[in-house]
Amino acid sequence: MTLVVHLVRHAAHGLLGRTLTGRMPGVSLSPEGRAQGKRLAARLGGMPVDAVETSPLERARETAQPIADALGLTPVVAPALSEIEFGTWTGMSFDALADDPAWRRWNAARSLGQPPGGESMLAVQERMRAHLEALRRERPEGRVVLVSHCDVIRAALLHVLGLSLDLYDRIAVDPASVSTLALGDWGARVLSVNEACP
Repeated sequence: MTLVVHLVRHAAHGLLGRTLTGRMPGVSLSPEGRAQGKRLAARLGGMPVDAVETSPLERARETAQPIADALGLTPVVAPALSEIEFGTWTGMSFDALADDPAWRRWNAARSLGQPPGGESMLAVQERMRAHLEALRRERPEGRVVLVSHCDVIRAALLHVLGLSLDLYDRIAVDPASVSTLALGDWGARVLSVNEACP
């Protein structure tokens, strides 16, 4: 028996690439992001999906809703899918962070670093590992969609691949992309990474 898990990164928002939004409230999808959400819904809507789960953050919920609508499902909020807690870095511009030695350390060694007042990537990986394992036990076969965030998805992929968190930036996880895992009693494997919607 195999559970197929589609890890969907939320679609684009207006602060993308400029601000470390983290868990900031009120970050909604941009018009481009809403169009990406519709394309995701068209792509995933034809699949036999049993459940749609989403991070609690607005941009993830706004991405999950059209997918769930296309599938005739109600999205379930799963805190394990939430963005990394970036602590005092939340809301800072990437330009401002570039001069912070702690930011440079964090990006050089994700397995060791932690944002000030925030959450380590190791903790993020563990919450994703535990969530995927709980899903597999609950649904030993079928298909689920999980809408989350870039580095959260990277942490899950690196876990399945057995690679160090320090290699996080070797995996691209673009907005509105889909990465797919297969989970079973036999273990787990990565089926695809960073697939873009046409």
